Amino acid sequence: MRVLHTADWHLGQTLHGVARDPEHARFLDWLLDRIGEHGVDALVIAGDVFDGQNPPIPALALFYRFLARAKTRFPALDVVVLAGNHDSASRLEAPSPLMKEMGVRVVGALPCDGDGLFDPAAMVVPLHDRDGAVAARCVAMPYLRPSDLPTPEDEEGTDPLIEGVRRLYERAGAAGRAAIRPGEALILTGHCYMRGGSLSDLSERKILGGNLHALPVEIFPEDAAYVALGHLHRAQGIGGREEVRYSGSPLPLAIDEEPYPHQVVLAEFAGGRLVGRESLRVPRFVAIRRIPGNGRFATPDEALDALRRLDLDEALPRDSWPFLELSVALPEPRPALRDEVEAVLAGQPVRLLKLSIRLTGSGEALADSAPVIELADLAPEDVFRRIHRRSHEADPAPALMAAFHELLTAVQERE
Repeated sequence: MRVLHTADWHLGQTLHGVARDPEHARFLDWLLDRIGEHGVDALVIAGDVFDGQNPPIPALALFYRFLARAKTRFPALDVVVLAGNHDSASRLEAPSPLMKEMGVRVVGALPCDGDGLFDPAAMVVPLHDRDGAVAARCVAMPYLRPSDLPTPEDEEGTDPLIEGVRRLYERAGAAGRAAIRPGEALILTGHCYMRGGSLSDLSERKILGGNLHALPVEIFPEDAAYVALGHLHRAQGIGGREEVRYSGSPLPLAIDEEPYPHQVVLAEFAGGRLVGRESLRVPRFVAIRRIPGNGRFATPDEALDALRRLDLDEALPRDSWPFLELSVALPEPRPALRDEVEAVLAGQPVRLLKLSIRLTGSGEALADSAPVIELADLAPEDVFRRIHRRSHEADPAPALMAAFHELLTAVQERE
């Protein structure tokens, strides 16, 4: 049996005001072709299907059109969709009765029984091989909010949030184990931040209390054949365990994600074990050009010269024009710099997304050499830390940061 693991689509996302719908449409076409090419039996989408809890209509259309096309081309394909921290669990689950009839299982929130108690057996989804036999049981765990966690017990030296997640996975794993028959694989999912994971700071929200509550890989049982994770946009394994992996996002969701490859993961199972794993590289549908790149800043003349020497493809359609970030160091004020840049780029098949300015002059007007930072480029945590340091000349204490992240999560969920 072959499972395709993907996550963090973020349908409906805009990058510095530019909609990504054309790129997402091309990715979904590519994904359908890979399902056919590799004889995929099940597709697992491990959270953050959408970029926000109230996705725009074009994003909803892209998602449901993809599911309809997938089930039309591959009627036997099992599909498991999880809610991530960007998704609205209730909105994602709303069409579940219809989706279930199509062979698409959507899990937005923890399932409960008639008494409102957590029902782990309801999140165990059978996955079938090409002959129609059950070859695996997928424990479809969505993004867990602090309110989902059981009441912590007073155990000295334990973090109540981490302990709550551990207890939920223990019960979920036990339910999956109880459903398994000989020769079937146990597959778990999660949308979370794992200890040791590599973050993309510009596009990933810190979740479950932030980095103070990164989860240990030990929460996943050793007998799990595979753990399909979402949330971190860089594809990576966790804790030295080959079977515990983030697939990564299929598109770079921030400019700083340009350097590393984006992919989906093809996992193959036989006899209840993971017997093969392959990373399928997603093509870069829109190039990202960074001048000068590598975190450096060019002088204004160097930057303008580099723009004049850009090698651009005049035949590209507009929605495939490269994105451009230009980073310039200013030794002295140059108010007309943006006009100069736009004049050089006028009529060129490229889209200027970001002009980053670093002030370096030593004159009185620039004495503090402070970089110009747009509020949109700062994470809420950065703003909170700056205000705290301004008032108290020290970073906030860990307990205060944990309280801030809990408040931030509540605000983001309401949005």
